[in-house]
Amino acid sequence: MESTERFVGIDLAKDHLDLAVRPTQEQWQAPLTALGIADVVSRLQEIQPILVVMEATGGLERPLVLALVAAQLAVVVSNPRQVRDFAKAAGRLAKTDQIDARILAEFAQKMRPAVRPLPNAEALVLSATLARRTQVLEMLTAEHHRLGRAVPQLRDPIQRHLDWLTQDLATLDAQLAGLVQAHPEWEGKESLLRSVPGVGRVMATTLLADLPELGRLDRRQIASLVGVAPINADSGRRRGKRIVWGGRARVRAVLYMSTLVATRFNPTIRAFYQRLCTAGKPKKLALTACMRKLLTILNAMLRDKTTWETTIDQPVPTSMIVS
Repeated sequence: MESTERFVGIDLAKDHLDLAVRPTQEQWQAPLTALGIADVVSRLQEIQPILVVMEATGGLERPLVLALVAAQLAVVVSNPRQVRDFAKAAGRLAKTDQIDARILAEFAQKMRPAVRPLPNAEALVLSATLARRTQVLEMLTAEHHRLGRAVPQLRDPIQRHLDWLTQDLATLDAQLAGLVQAHPEWEGKESLLRSVPGVGRVMATTLLADLPELGRLDRRQIASLVGVAPINADSGRRRGKRIVWGGRARVRAVLYMSTLVATRFNPTIRAFYQRLCTAGKPKKLALTACMRKLLTILNAMLRDKTTWETTIDQPVPTSMIVS
């Protein structure tokens, strides 16, 4: 009997979409416009696929994803590296938009990536505003470096640009605060997160925007998602060095800075860090372990809806934190 399950792969280009369906091998193209997206959604509602997979394309996929989610279709936005590795393993080395759509459909059918909650429109605005703040900070840093090396004739225009960027940063900070305050659930979560010594406004906002799974997954899953879970590298009798790799880079970068602060001002993290260093662990390894511990604590706090003061009264087994 022919399977009735359908899997759809969608490859996005700047101005069009390529779609492929398995196991029927059906393919078609649609314009990447509001009307084209509406037609795609309507056609997929008729097909009723088990899963729709597309690659992350730096935000180009967002209107389509929101439309598919609104139509109650199961959507996964996959890491392009994973899909490309799958294609290479299958011996599919050629690359065109049509081929990529077929590979995505095959990836959906054979790998069945897990469907996770996708951000809604409000969360996308929060994430985009946070990303813009990061860009402005990078420009500020670059301009500060240039100012110190600039010839006298160029210092005034660079300083004017620095003043403008500083004002823009303040505006973005106000916008971020307003977005969080306008959302009661975010405001409550931010309050819980910021009760932890070492967790500031930027860290809390980053977790709200870029790690909505916090508090919904177990400690191993959340550590793997962020990229602070140790990965084995053993073969035969050889026991390789554990490394951390992958995950959500922006979350990991902000977590790193918060953990640096926590190793000085958070009594639990400071004691843990000092204990690891005293035991002879390299400082980088000790700091990574502290990142994982801090993330585990934050995950448990959101899961149980408890503040830092309540959490530290409860003993946390070492096995829950250290891998």
